[in-house]
Amino acid sequence: QVQLVESGGGLVQAGGSLRLSCLASGSIFSIHAMGWYRQAPGSQRELVARLSMGGETKYADNVKGRFTISRDNAKNTVSVYLQMNSLKTEDTGVYSCVAEGNGMDFWGRGALVTVSS
Repeated sequence: QVQLVESGGGLVQAGGSLRLSCLASGSIFSIHAMGWYRQAPGSQRELVARLSMGGETKYADNVKGRFTISRDNAKNTVSVYLQMNSLKTEDTGVYSCVAEGNGMDFWGRGALVTVSS
């Protein structure tokens, strides 16, 4: 099992920045990728950014050039960050951290990001 705890959500004006953090603990040896999804009100959840343990990144087209995913490895934990710059009102949503394991994905509870105009 992998436990994920997100932090860093909040309210920000359009054009501003936020940094989301996700701390993974537990069976982190089983993780082969981590990422961030978001769900806007009335919309389906969508992939925002993904980072494999090998370092490959993938971004949604609508965040390329504005968002950056990164990772820090510690002895018993892995932290994944999402730096969000030049935020737009359409970036509003619940951002959830995901850890892709062996045949199973683990999800955090989500962090609300609200971008005001």
